Amino acid sequence: MEDVQYRMPLIGDEAPAFTATTTQGVINFPADYKGKWVILFSHPADFTPVCTTEFMTFASMMDEFKALNTELVGLSVDSLYAHIAWLRKIQELEWNGKKHINVTFPLIEDIKMDVAKKYGMIQPNASGTQAVRAVFVIDPKGKVRTILYYPLSTGRNFDEIKRIILALQKADSDNVATPADWRPGDDVIVPTAGSCGTAKERMENQDENTYCLDWFMCFKKEKKK
Repeated sequence: MEDVQYRMPLIGDEAPAFTATTTQGVINFPADYKGKWVILFSHPADFTPVCTTEFMTFASMMDEFKALNTELVGLSVDSLYAHIAWLRKIQELEWNGKKHINVTFPLIEDIKMDVAKKYGMIQPNASGTQAVRAVFVIDPKGKVRTILYYPLSTGRNFDEIKRIILALQKADSDNVATPADWRPGDDVIVPTAGSCGTAKERMENQDENTYCLDWFMCFKKEKKK
């Protein structure tokens, strides 16, 4: 029988709600972030090298995410005091051109693993006491839109996390899809034709702004920024 305490929410689900103590005070999630995108991410433990590089990277990109109406929320199963001590130590470190990094986004205290279990971040075959490297992208309506999972040993790709936010926002605003390796300014995919008539019309009426490789695969040209 499935152990439901380890079930993670699925794409399209409501983000599981919780109230938690963090390094920035108490938060009510996702209610406090209504109208904003959120990257909720977990890490195995404080004072670990991979996590330290990740926090330095996230903190250094915080303004980039804020410009995309996106907030960051971290989690580990360590105590609030361990979090504070670790974040203070990060300010003293220099790595990959990053130094004097001040982590100002909330880091959740989750000693009892309540939040981690709600989001399936504790995976017993990896570790029964540490959260895996999970990333949940939550949209302004509180829906789960993307889920990424990394093993304990592998640092995350932060360019890809930012690209996901950009792609989701593009899809929502323009009712399009984004092809492989899409970047802002690249051509996008228009919704697949829903009828034979629409498919035929698209193939016959391509213009300077649209083109089709076949009836099911049509693109809209984007101006490079």
